[in-house]
Amino acid sequence: MTQQLFSLAGKKALVTGASRGIGQVIAVAFAQAGADVAVAARGADGLAATARQVRDLGREAAEIPADLTTPEKAAAVVTEAIGVLGHVDIVVNNAGGSNFVVPFLDMRLSGWEKVLRLNLDATMWICQAAGAHMTARGSGSVINVASVAGIAAAPFLAPYGAAKAAVVSLTKTLACEWGPTGVRVNALCPGWTATELNRVLWDSPDGGKSTIANVPMGRWGKAEEMAGPAVFLASDASSFMTGQVLVIDGGLTAMA
Repeated sequence: MTQQLFSLAGKKALVTGASRGIGQVIAVAFAQAGADVAVAARGADGLAATARQVRDLGREAAEIPADLTTPEKAAAVVTEAIGVLGHVDIVVNNAGGSNFVVPFLDMRLSGWEKVLRLNLDATMWICQAAGAHMTARGSGSVINVASVAGIAAAPFLAPYGAAKAAVVSLTKTLACEWGPTGVRVNALCPGWTATELNRVLWDSPDGGKSTIANVPMGRWGKAEEMAGPAVFLASDASSFMTGQVLVIDGGLTAMA
């Protein structure tokens, strides 16, 4: 019974930002749980590696190289995923990140706009395109990957924190709007997780200890530790859960 609750057998999923890190881990975890997966990202090599892992598990994989910086491109990703898989039951908005750290007063407007476009606008565009499909079908699960930076202060990461806070708000709003249709919308909020995007922080002389000094568990999270929570949110194990923020941060936000 418990195993069936977490099964994704017969489900079709779309995962963005799936060429590496958390997105790749989630895509493979979905395949392990029985889902066919469409994976989208800018990195073609990483995307191919993710798709290969999905196929090695006996599931169908659709590779969709894409830059989600315009509504047209985002909509095209959803259209292609539906075209290849037949329909989409699960959407994971994982594309995002920030490639700079800067005091707010020194930040350029172009940097602000770039970070919000990738972390907020791309999520909104995917939600709008996929939401029309899923609400018409009367079922589905949307998982928006936010961050603890969106629920607490994010010094020197103002645009990233602002974008992720907006993703949390959008998640709750869509959950309320789409709840009557049978579509659930939740946010996954990782804490400090060691991925290639933040290698400069954890692959430092002190092993990134200064960054995680306030984490009660005393270590960096692993991308693999997001697999279980993502499968939970995608599956019937969370069938009465919507509009929620699932935080996986080693206890960091409990310290507030």
